[in-house]
Amino acid sequence: MSGTQERQPTRGDALEGDTERAPVIEVRDVDMGFEDKILFEGLELTVREGEVLVILGFSGCGKSVLLKLMSGLMRPQEGEILHLGEDIADMDEASLVEMRKSMSYVFQNNALFDSQSVLENVAFGLLEHTKMGDAEIRERVLECLGYVGLHPDVLGYDILPRMPAELSGGMRKRVALARAVATHPRVILYDDPTGGLDPQSVTRIGDMMEKLQSDLNLTSVVVTGDMKIAFRVADRMALIHDHHVAHLGTPDYFRECDAPEVVEFVRDPEGRTVRY
Repeated sequence: MSGTQERQPTRGDALEGDTERAPVIEVRDVDMGFEDKILFEGLELTVREGEVLVILGFSGCGKSVLLKLMSGLMRPQEGEILHLGEDIADMDEASLVEMRKSMSYVFQNNALFDSQSVLENVAFGLLEHTKMGDAEIRERVLECLGYVGLHPDVLGYDILPRMPAELSGGMRKRVALARAVATHPRVILYDDPTGGLDPQSVTRIGDMMEKLQSDLNLTSVVVTGDMKIAFRVADRMALIHDHHVAHLGTPDYFRECDAPEVVEFVRDPEGRTVRY
């Protein structure tokens, strides 16, 4: 992995140097592309237990593709994607199912089922992967809606029978977050969790992400172009540039780095460092 720069994290965890924090997802020497477009050449990246890793990159660099590789929804053309030390490519169907049960994906467009209620959407993974009864499922759904500020006691009305079309964009995003944590996953992959939302909703989603991380001890990978969210939630940040991870470090590293490709992300048009 040529050109990668990193500084020691300032958090007491020292995530990059902490050998006690086990790798959860490892991307090893991955090549990926489509037709005549190269996305990755020898890309390397490790996601460690309990961290929030934010992935940055210019439009079209393959950030969302990387999430799909990590989740097993796509396979690399070359290289390996390891989940808890096992190459996803070598997993049989049963192992893949178990891996996906431990991992949730918050899609860019929320991916709620338009024909299903809030209750049915949040309960989807529970119905697919558990043997919980109706009462237990309802209790879990209410618990998860509570995490994202949508519990009926908070709202003052019963949101469970509402359909996605009856909800605002921010509320749909929060329902998607509730669904993501309903199965008590170990890992959450966020694809542009605040895209298209108004500033108030962006702040609220940031609050929810921080609460879920602290309350549930998750390992999270976040793709975002919203630098306020990136600096707010990240333990480490990885910048994909020139087909590989060109920069990897803490938010402080990115604030101070003078590399042109980093400056474009964290400074204003006059070249002043933006303090997030």
